[in-house]
Amino acid sequence: MTEFAALVERSLRGDALAEFERRVDDQAGRLAADLRAGRLDSPGFGLGLELEAYAVDDRGRLARVPDEVFEGPCDRELGLHNAEFNTAAEPFDDDGIAAQAAQLERNVRTARAAAGDAGLEFVLDAMWTEPPEEGSHDYLSAVENRGGVTVAENMTLSPRYCAIDNHILRRAGGSVSISVPGADCSFPTILVESLTSSIQPHVQVPDAASFPDYHAAAIRTLGPVLALATNSPLLPTDLYDFDDPHRLLDETHHELRVPVFEQSIDDAWEKVRVPDDLASATDVLDALVADPTCAPFLREWVADGSRETFEDRFWELDHKRGTFWRWVRAVTGGQPVGEGDRQSIRIEYRPLPTQPTVADNVGLLCLVAGLLRGLVATDHPIATLDRDAAERSFYAAVEDGLDADLAWVTADGDRTSDSAVIYDEIFSLARRGLREQGVESDTIETYLDPIEARWTDRTAPSRWKLARVREGLDDGLAFEDAVAEMQTEYVRRSAADEPFGDWR
Repeated sequence: MTEFAALVERSLRGDALAEFERRVDDQAGRLAADLRAGRLDSPGFGLGLELEAYAVDDRGRLARVPDEVFEGPCDRELGLHNAEFNTAAEPFDDDGIAAQAAQLERNVRTARAAAGDAGLEFVLDAMWTEPPEEGSHDYLSAVENRGGVTVAENMTLSPRYCAIDNHILRRAGGSVSISVPGADCSFPTILVESLTSSIQPHVQVPDAASFPDYHAAAIRTLGPVLALATNSPLLPTDLYDFDDPHRLLDETHHELRVPVFEQSIDDAWEKVRVPDDLASATDVLDALVADPTCAPFLREWVADGSRETFEDRFWELDHKRGTFWRWVRAVTGGQPVGEGDRQSIRIEYRPLPTQPTVADNVGLLCLVAGLLRGLVATDHPIATLDRDAAERSFYAAVEDGLDADLAWVTADGDRTSDSAVIYDEIFSLARRGLREQGVESDTIETYLDPIEARWTDRTAPSRWKLARVREGLDDGLAFEDAVAEMQTEYVRRSAADEPFGDWR
């Protein structure tokens, strides 16, 4: 048995589970004490962003990325075709937003140049539709057995990823299934999750005592914000089995990322979901401790003992947080922005798909951060919206995008499903929140105007994709060819950094 497989099997045997959970309990208790003592308070609000992408070859087909491309400003993600870009945290103000945009633009440009040297193109997109040369099912199902451990051949060779994969497979009976309009598929690995790419705005909250207010606001904005961003209405074409392509386009979800991710995990546990509300900041830790443990690791298996950073002192707790899959996730710990302690508390806003351009992705960061800040700064009654209604609103947006039946509570405390009223408040509150942080009017309009235009023009990337495929079908193309033509145009416009608002 290889050292890699032995480490994975060590996690799966359960020998270390009791010790892992003992350490998680202890670390959560110490961090809860820090929270109550104010040691996770920080000097001000902060921003950060994670962005995922995938690679294609010169024919537009999904492609594996060689190691040398990752010598620059991006990291591997789950699949060999995936990449992740991270920005360093910045203060939530005008200069901070400019710095976020500049970092992201520079990192994407540099990584694209490195990929270009390898004959590849990184695509800012939420789901790939053009299969690799061997076909999607073969690519996503290629596995080998190493000493009783299933190793997905096109998954990044990480013991943690492999242990998570095997733990889920063992609980799910050896395979995971995906069922969405037009497709029912089964795979011997969770690599199917690598169909998806997302962005994750991070908002650091300076006062831990107020964190539950921001968390509640984030839950209740999921539906309306996602509806503006939907970008994954189609799977790879060779995964479909249907008779009528027009009917498929009518019935498909606008954001397939969400069911694909949920179903790839939730055959084993119901771990991917909208979170519950928090009564206090320490509830974040209680929920994390109570969540089912997936693929436990102990720090000494994979790290030396020479350092004593925050991450080292709370290593097992942080490892468990990596499988705490909620569409809004609280992150305790880490270096805050500005002067202060080595700890902080922030929101990871996780439901959003990757957008076509850097400016579009930064626009959603500004919308999310400004909206959460504006809701709390104005003491808006959004928290009176029932959490279950907010959850239904989110899944309505997953299925129907801008046509979704959304739920909201207005500033006057009235419940409404009128999208015109909802979006009027959302953009007003987002602008208020940005102004509250000293963001200049030019910056606000640069980033929010194009996102607001999606509502006024009733368009989003998913709608653009579906409309292009319908046009191809009407011109007599086969479904596969219509999707390929749409995807070629998407890649070209995204690579040219053409703002989505200019796409017609």
